[in-house]
Amino acid sequence: MSGKAGPRALGTLLYVPVLYGAGWLLSQPLALLAPGWRPDQVDLAGAVIALLLLLLSLPWRLRRVWGEHHPWRHLGVVMPPAQALGSAARGLGKALLALLLLGGLLLLLGQARWRGGLDGPLLLNALLLLVGVGFAEELLFRGWLLGELQLELGPGRAVALQALIFALIHPWYRAPTLNAIGLLGGLTLLGVVLALQRRADGGSLWGAVGLHGGLVGGWFLVQKGLLQISPLAPGWWIGPGRGDINPVGGAIGWLALMVLLLIARRSWGTTTNTAKR
Repeated sequence: MSGKAGPRALGTLLYVPVLYGAGWLLSQPLALLAPGWRPDQVDLAGAVIALLLLLLSLPWRLRRVWGEHHPWRHLGVVMPPAQALGSAARGLGKALLALLLLGGLLLLLGQARWRGGLDGPLLLNALLLLVGVGFAEELLFRGWLLGELQLELGPGRAVALQALIFALIHPWYRAPTLNAIGLLGGLTLLGVVLALQRRADGGSLWGAVGLHGGLVGGWFLVQKGLLQISPLAPGWWIGPGRGDINPVGGAIGWLALMVLLLIARRSWGTTTNTAKR
């Protein structure tokens, strides 16, 4: 570190909203240039522009505010390929374990039946979710935000606060009251799991990308192609939503996340003990 003062709360608070607002403003002319676009498509274009602005501005912010001379390395993005691939594979493996637990319990309890209907478009959509959601959200939350909060608050409180912010920005409030509470808690727990995954990987972001993206893309395949989930399955168990269930808000999702949390804590402890030797 080069002795910079470090981030300030106001700058941390405004950084992403300013980028998102700029992306929204820059996307509005598309509605005039392409009148056939739906409002949600224009909004998606704005989100993509905001992501590009984040990628362009992050190195500058880390150099100027954090005092980091190698910003992408510090964020856990740039590293030896073997390390990146290894952490990504571990993250994907844990996502697969969680999905097998979810699907297995649903089948075992008679709340789903196997249909095994996968095709090219489904697989492509799942891959885009894995890469897009996994990388974008992990770069934002377990990369930039976690780093900013650690400089301001220390590592312990930073993990808790970034997880809460991660949960709050998702539309958990759209679910019925009890499901909304479960969804908010589940998303917070997921944020903690992903932060511990990055720590267990020695700072590499790719394990968290693999875990997060694998869960999102994998659950898409489970719900849309592999399983037919019974409409009689209770929401408190499987999570809110019917055509588009989010298991993170149900007891079954909490169970899977607790398993991942235990694995992440053990992996982190093993990595820490190995480093001390």
